Amino acid sequence: MNKPTAKTFQLTALALTLLFAGCAPKSQSDAAPAKAQATASASSTATTTTSSESTITDDANLPVIDAVITHAPQVPPPIDRNHPAKVVVKMETVEKVMRLADGVDYQFWTFGGQVPGQMIRVREGDTIEVQLSNHPTSKMPHNVDFHAATGPGGGAEASFTAPGHTSTFSFKALQPGLYVYHCAVAPVGMHIANGMYGLILVEPKEGLPKVDKEYYVMQGDFYTKGKYGQQGLQPFDMDKAIDERPDYVVFNGSVGSLTGENALTAKVGENVRLFVGNGSPNKVSSFHVIGEIFDKVKFEGGKAVNENIQTTLIPAGGAAITEFKVDVPGNYVLVDHSIFRAFNKGALGILKVEGEENPSIYSHKQKDTVYLPEGAPQAIDNAKAPETKTPTDLKEQVAAGKATYDANCAACHQPDGKGVPNAFPPLASSDFLNANHKRAASIVANGLSGKITVNGSSYDSVMPSVSLNDQQIANVVTYVLNSFGNKGGQLTAEDVAEAKKTKPTP
Repeated sequence: MNKPTAKTFQLTALALTLLFAGCAPKSQSDAAPAKAQATASASSTATTTTSSESTITDDANLPVIDAVITHAPQVPPPIDRNHPAKVVVKMETVEKVMRLADGVDYQFWTFGGQVPGQMIRVREGDTIEVQLSNHPTSKMPHNVDFHAATGPGGGAEASFTAPGHTSTFSFKALQPGLYVYHCAVAPVGMHIANGMYGLILVEPKEGLPKVDKEYYVMQGDFYTKGKYGQQGLQPFDMDKAIDERPDYVVFNGSVGSLTGENALTAKVGENVRLFVGNGSPNKVSSFHVIGEIFDKVKFEGGKAVNENIQTTLIPAGGAAITEFKVDVPGNYVLVDHSIFRAFNKGALGILKVEGEENPSIYSHKQKDTVYLPEGAPQAIDNAKAPETKTPTDLKEQVAAGKATYDANCAACHQPDGKGVPNAFPPLASSDFLNANHKRAASIVANGLSGKITVNGSSYDSVMPSVSLNDQQIANVVTYVLNSFGNKGGQLTAEDVAEAKKTKPTP
């Protein structure tokens, strides 16, 4: 089969774009592709000659500089000049397989080989010359639509680029703000959903107030054939994307991209500025930092400032600038406060703050005493399964245990047994559980308070005793031992009665 030409890619994309826009092509249907092809093969000098006389005159007198662009979460340095310039921005689109979550890979379409694309920082009044190259290994044409550009498609038509080609066009940064850019080749949603988005900051002429730390964070959602966490290379699922049912909602392109060694950092007393974008093709972000209040928010990335904000809405294809001072050390959790996205789909990051404690602002826990007012129950009286006969075999016991688990345990430990990070330990593939089956039965019967380690992670919370009889406890522990990737096992009511005599210890 012959390799499609650049012209073929352009005609196909134009037809798809017109189809998705719901309009018919003009009589000279090949005019736009021809223009795009001419632009793709032209030099930056030839591009300038297509501009108006005033633009040519202005640009001819501007100093020419290469843009400093950075991968997330890093931010380009503040603008240190007091005059406009012609800023050359070199971008490359690359299609590559990368990590989406542990054990999960995805075929991303990218600007600059990462998701999100690199952050660009320019000054109000600058002329931006964009040189967009599409890597020869790409299977698709790509382009770029700058929300910061004033002109048809934000540059999408002018930057339409087939694999192995470079397109050049220019626009003037007329208005300051924080803007999204993204690919706009049809089907537009698919290109965005595969990771083709980033941020461009147009600094006001007077610049931004100085802060100690600046970070680039961008949310996106991904739609895969497999469910969240399903292992292997996961293809894009168009039906889920159309139905707006993402399997992953993440910061900076993958689950855990801002945790562990990749956590953001600051010191007590520093002022932090977050440039936050939402590249999502579908979902609005409710951006929040747990344990902090935004001193200032430039909502939607514009000029208006709101103060003392807990959570700020960022529309799909929008951005916000948040600023706050960190007063107390500790780990601050960045989340989309549509909270199941944070704890079940990946929209979670960490800002690690180091420094001296300040108990006048935050004391940490000072005392922990038992609270048992008169008449209060001594244990959780959860929903009980009806009394049943002793199971006759393992299969029957597992089925009975599942009913008990669904009624009493699934809310905390989750229906799949994976628990909730930093809150409820997993029962799935649990080294703690598999090490001592009778201890597990004692914990269900007697409760447990204190720090335990499960699969290498520490949990320090309270597991209250659950009001179940010995047979029900035997059933539910047996169900868990034979589910969620555990190693198997079986307890009887007699085993539980014996286990209850020993209080469990962490």
